[in-house]
Formats: sequence, C-alpha cells, structure tokens
Amino acid sequence: MFIHLMQALRPTPLVPANASQASLTAKFFRGLGDPTRVRILQLLLEQERSVSELVEETGVLQGRLSSHLACLRWCGFVVARRKGRQVFYSAADSRIPDLLTLAEQFLADHSDSVDICRVLADEAGSNGSPEPIR
Repeated sequence: MFIHLMQALRPTPLVPANASQASLTAKFFRGLGDPTRVRILQLLLEQERSVSELVEETGVLQGRLSSHLACLRWCGFVVARRKGRQVFYSAADSRIPDLLTLAEQFLADHSDSVDICRVLADEAGSNGSPEPIR
C-alpha cells in the first residue's frame, strides 16, 4: 500500500527515460526544420485546410505534402479531421503562433547570421558533417 501511494505521488517525468531533454528539444526543432512544414503551419494558422488546398497553396506535390503533414501530426503540431472523403488539417496547439512569432522576432535581429551559418549549410549537404573552419 505504501509503495503504491509513493508511486502515485512521484512526479511524472517530462522527458521519456530514453531521451535527454536536449535531444528531445533538437528533435522538436527538426520538426520545424523544413521550409515546407513551416509554410504549412503558417497556412493552417490562417484557417483549416484540406490536402488539396495545401497542395495548391504550397505548390508541393501531394505525396511530398502528405509526408510533411505526417511529420507535423506525429510531432503534435497539426491535427486532422475527416469529413467524408476529405481530410482537413488545423494547428493542434494554441502556442504555435507564439513559436513562429518568436522565430520571426529573433530573425529580425539575427537573419544575416542565420543565413550565413556554415554549419547548417553543411549539414544540409550530402555528407552531413560540417566542413572545418579554416
């Protein structure tokens, strides 16, 4: 009885036991690390949209767009609602506008630095490892 009571009073960990806070946070930002996914979120903050509407707005092929939507759903950024044969997507969390606004405010002061970041540019390259600074 006492052990059961102690387990009930123990706080629930915020991070799964197999993930560090830093790696989980990095994974969170990787979910936002694609321009198409950011654009999808921007569009969904305006209003709920169907896949065909998102394809039209982004110019991305449906298969690729579906992959981005799957990522955003798995990460908890968007939710889906089925109406007949159509699926409509919307932002899943009221804090998403704040995230994007904070990013825009940060970039207003640091866009040049972010734009010329060699490490991020090299990570996007084929080998995935940054080039040494000379």
